[in-house]
Amino acid sequence: MQQQISLITLGIADFARSKRFYGEGFGWTPVFETPGIVFYQMNGLMLGLWPVPELEADMQRPGLVRPGAFALAHNVAAQADVQPLLDRLVAAGGRLLRAADAPPHGGFRGYVADPDDHAWEIAWNPAWPIDAEGHVRFST
Repeated sequence: MQQQISLITLGIADFARSKRFYGEGFGWTPVFETPGIVFYQMNGLMLGLWPVPELEADMQRPGLVRPGAFALAHNVAAQADVQPLLDRLVAAGGRLLRAADAPPHGGFRGYVADPDDHAWEIAWNPAWPIDAEGHVRFST
């Protein structure tokens, strides 16, 4: 079976607040939007934002949706790109979780939480080049 993820859906509390974070912070434009859900076309998958009650109802898991048990990552092409993106995300309603620094394994990274407390790592990793389509490739 092919290894892939087609869609990541994040449960959100406030549509306008989340759209500001992803639109102004990351600079992303929705490819589809209704009053109840928004989708962003990523490089090979979709990211969806859906109000928590509707997501819980769809999964038939009331009271279960909560952020924080995972982290999403957005890699950038250069170390110098990490801090400006963290700054933009905080200005767009995010909360800085970890200031940008160099981890022991190399590279440079920081963490920010979106308005619903989903953690995003903003990272530059010289061992993970980004191709023209924005795909990260693991290189050994």
